[in-house]
Amino acid sequence: MTRRTKICIWIIVLGLANFLAYSVVYVSIGGEAVNGEVLAERFADGRTSLRCFLADRGQRTEVSCGIWVYSAVHSISIWLTMGAVLLAMLTLAKDRIVSSMRSSIVRGRTFITILATIVTLIAIVFTVYFTLGVINMVSSATSSLPAGAAP
Repeated sequence: MTRRTKICIWIIVLGLANFLAYSVVYVSIGGEAVNGEVLAERFADGRTSLRCFLADRGQRTEVSCGIWVYSAVHSISIWLTMGAVLLAMLTLAKDRIVSSMRSSIVRGRTFITILATIVTLIAIVFTVYFTLGVINMVSSATSSLPAGAAP
């Protein structure tokens, strides 16, 4: 087994383990942060706090802000790891694809390059999209707090 093959297999195993962990945690904690929300709460005595909610199919679950942040980061990481898994699989299948596409309109190496570019762009776009969504959720909640107030 070549070094490249070993690396690709490890990327696939770790990526699938990350997805399994995400799925188990998603069910255990009642949803994910990217579909949830963060709310600022003001008390009569002037104190402020943030309330963090996860969401799953319309059902909201209140959790600590630490769990919410963990869920947000893990939800975002799924796009990167699944992109890495797909690229590793494509790398492992490269020789077979190239040999089977010798007489087609698009050569095998060109097809692999196009496919790898599409996978990479999708992983990056969705990672940025969900990251900006989480940043927007947190900043809109904290901007409603009075200046100098610590949540």
